[in-house]
Amino acid sequence: MRLSQMLFVTLREDPAEAEIPSHKLLLRAGYIRRIGSGLYAYLPLMWRVLKKVSQIVREEMDATGAQECLLPQLQPADLWRESGRWDTYTQAEGIMFSMTDRQQRELGLGPTHEEVITTIAKDMIRSYRQLPLHLYQIQTKFRDEIRPRFGLMRGREFIMKDGYSFHTNEESLKKTYQDMAQAYSNMLRRSGLQFRAVDADSGAIGGSGSQEFMVLAEAGEDEVLYTEDGQYAANVEKAVSMPADAEPSPFAAFEKRETPGTETIDKLCKFLKCSPTQVVKNVLYQAVYDNGITVLVLVSIRGDQDVNQVKLLNELTKLADNYQAKTVLFLTVPDAEAQRKWAAKSLPLGYMAPDVADDYIAGSKEVNSKFLRLVDRTAVDLTNFVTGSNESGYHVVGANWDKEFPLPATVVGVRTAKKGDRAVHNPEQTLQSARGIEVGHIFQLGTKYSQAMGATYTSEQGEEMPFVMGCYGVGVSRLAQSAVEQSYDKDGIIWPVAIAPYHAIISIPNLSDAQQVEVAEKLYAELNQSGIETLLDDRDERAGVKFKDADLIGIPYRIVPGRSLKVGKVEVVERATHKSHEILVDEVNSTLKQWIDAAIK
Repeated sequence: MRLSQMLFVTLREDPAEAEIPSHKLLLRAGYIRRIGSGLYAYLPLMWRVLKKVSQIVREEMDATGAQECLLPQLQPADLWRESGRWDTYTQAEGIMFSMTDRQQRELGLGPTHEEVITTIAKDMIRSYRQLPLHLYQIQTKFRDEIRPRFGLMRGREFIMKDGYSFHTNEESLKKTYQDMAQAYSNMLRRSGLQFRAVDADSGAIGGSGSQEFMVLAEAGEDEVLYTEDGQYAANVEKAVSMPADAEPSPFAAFEKRETPGTETIDKLCKFLKCSPTQVVKNVLYQAVYDNGITVLVLVSIRGDQDVNQVKLLNELTKLADNYQAKTVLFLTVPDAEAQRKWAAKSLPLGYMAPDVADDYIAGSKEVNSKFLRLVDRTAVDLTNFVTGSNESGYHVVGANWDKEFPLPATVVGVRTAKKGDRAVHNPEQTLQSARGIEVGHIFQLGTKYSQAMGATYTSEQGEEMPFVMGCYGVGVSRLAQSAVEQSYDKDGIIWPVAIAPYHAIISIPNLSDAQQVEVAEKLYAELNQSGIETLLDDRDERAGVKFKDADLIGIPYRIVPGRSLKVGKVEVVERATHKSHEILVDEVNSTLKQWIDAAIK
């Protein structure tokens, strides 16, 4: 492609809308253009990158025996109601675009396709002889993000590969799950990315186990905790660890003490001269279940620990049956306005005890009249601890469970693991931290969707059995931008060779020099003919502008037919290192071929 004929406009300044380097660079280099909030046009250079990423994904999926298909983006609400996810996706998480057609039928724009694919399997797979089966697609998905940001990282429309497998048993599912783990590793390795596979929370997708594939980058929205022995890695939402040991309590007897202005753990510990490991803090949450019932949740946890809301949400979902519900729609820390809707009297916030009275709640049909009391494992074994007194300005010291305070019946593990904690698998290993961008996620769904939607097959024994399912997703457009976030410098993008829009760019310094133009045209034809995808910068611009643009758009190799033509050579500059080589014109093709093959093997 000749640059003079391409839709190609670069910017010298960072766009105001862009926050992270990759977003700024893709906009500045003319790869994408913002159309609306979270909506971007993929311009010619970007589309070439996306096609290359898609091809790598497709090749790795096909190698596992998965079959490609294409599913409808418009999905009937009835399918999502069958699975029980309509309210979750349109209300709780609120990420599904929903609409009504002219016949007043409710529809959603697909953020994912478990319901659709399960319906297809229900209709078409009759016998165990047809299993296992694995279908996938590469398609645009839609999610109504609360705050679209970071360009293609968190948009409202994006390209994704999603795959779904059907099995007769867990053993078969786990084999495909492991095949996908390997395939995803291959995809990221072939794309030239540094990554880490980590244990993850399954979220609204559900299932018994899942793994995320994180591209390591400072701007990553996710925190990854791992051990240097390579035996453990998890998203912070899922990570488990051993907390530091609690220090001995300095209090031997139970008493109430005045502790003015100590609403926080730090202030309290300074006032009482004690360790936060000897404090039981009581954190209030408000959970709204899918049947409209609000439950006030009091979590007692050790003072130096924080509640992981994802883990707490999972625990509350397990307890949904107790409130005649299926799932939690919302989980929040109730602010003053929220409290006014259910509080019978003002709560002693910052000074609550584990036994704060239920009569603080003005019970109604919509609000459960009793606190749901949970205790984290970190607080269970504390003795002579410090906690609130249910009176503002006062705490108690020297308290004990089942003496001064009843131990809550439900013990949970909802603490947030953090850097420096001891590893569960080996206490001699401590957790390290890194930032990551989630580009892939694989799930063992089990029978969650097949049971909910009545999707069965006939077993070898003639029984009707629910499909055992797996689900596997890769964000194609997110992966492409994450490559930029991982590899750039002050001059612009540094694309990995395998997914760069072009392998090489020929920058003609002086269009009025007939020899430069002749050699450039000759190389342009030869390189493209031999499969080396090459751009020709034949624009009527100064050499400096062309070199800056070449660096900005990140093409791996820049060829300059300049002064060295006097000795039959051209300059070839490696984008990643800025290393310059003078190569004979007749050897450029073979040299680049060798470099490219080495880079993408």
